[in-house]
Amino acid sequence: MEELSAPEPEPEPEPEPEDAGDAVIATRGLTKRYRGGQLAVDGLDLAVPSGSVFGFLGPNGSGKTTTIRMLMGLIEPTSGTARVLGRPMPGAARAVLPHVGALIEGPALYGFLSGRDNLLRYDAADPTADPRTRRTRVAAALDRVGLTAAAGKKAKAYSLGMKQRLGLAAALLQPRRLLVLDEPTNGLDPQGMREIRSLVRELASDGTTIFLSSHLLDEIEQVCTHAAVMAQGRLITQGPVAELAAGARGRLVVTTPDAGDAARVLKEQGVGDVVVTEDRVTAEPPDGELAEVNAALVAAGVRVRGFGVERASLEDAFVALTGEGFDVAG
Repeated sequence: MEELSAPEPEPEPEPEPEDAGDAVIATRGLTKRYRGGQLAVDGLDLAVPSGSVFGFLGPNGSGKTTTIRMLMGLIEPTSGTARVLGRPMPGAARAVLPHVGALIEGPALYGFLSGRDNLLRYDAADPTADPRTRRTRVAAALDRVGLTAAAGKKAKAYSLGMKQRLGLAAALLQPRRLLVLDEPTNGLDPQGMREIRSLVRELASDGTTIFLSSHLLDEIEQVCTHAAVMAQGRLITQGPVAELAAGARGRLVVTTPDAGDAARVLKEQGVGDVVVTEDRVTAEPPDGELAEVNAALVAAGVRVRGFGVERASLEDAFVALTGEGFDVAG
């Protein structure tokens, strides 16, 4: 008697946007209000371009994590709409999520299983995953995040950084059109952070859109092409990273062994926010001509070794927009 094998599961149809020019993620008036009236996300209009590495920034309690959970269909919005890969969420979650890799709020792991076995479990739970290539794909994902040598080690013995790597490996088990990463370098040493940043760039160069939440402004500036800034549940700004930084004023920098005298002269010239270090004075750029300020320093006997305006960083733009420092992990 001929033995019948169970049919392989058919993959979910790949979602296609209504318009090829649509953003990979697009929200309109997206709002989440919890019981008790707490407004976590307020009327969010977000647009993530295809092929971008999109940084998502905001102070603690700004609504970033709530937004990500709505985008992934984990919670429903109170009002407004969210579209991912051209399809409405959470309604089209079954069609969309097979094409999305996600690492949100840290990976959920079986501590008694090895890193390799955790990934095998993850892959087996995916109805679109081909079991015939499972071990090969798991090995490739482990290699890509630098965990091959620790693949047989139990996950409970992994450091926080290793767990982050394993969670990222789970998101990379299959080719994805979109990767959603929440603090992907959390717990990594500087070398590990560089490796993950390099991997993000590599994935983006392959055409994967990356949506990356991070409290590290330097990280966003190094790897992201676009960014959005949230504060108190509302979108403050979004756009190319270079344009966001350009929208903030830079800092006037004077290098001199006479820092105290330089600071005094700058204040006399009406220059604000003067900060003095050992041989360097920084301040807000003056409204008037820089040459006149430099001439006043020289006339006062200040030995000017360097004088100019440094380009604004993303941190400068963030502080200008939110009025807060960069404790933005919430």
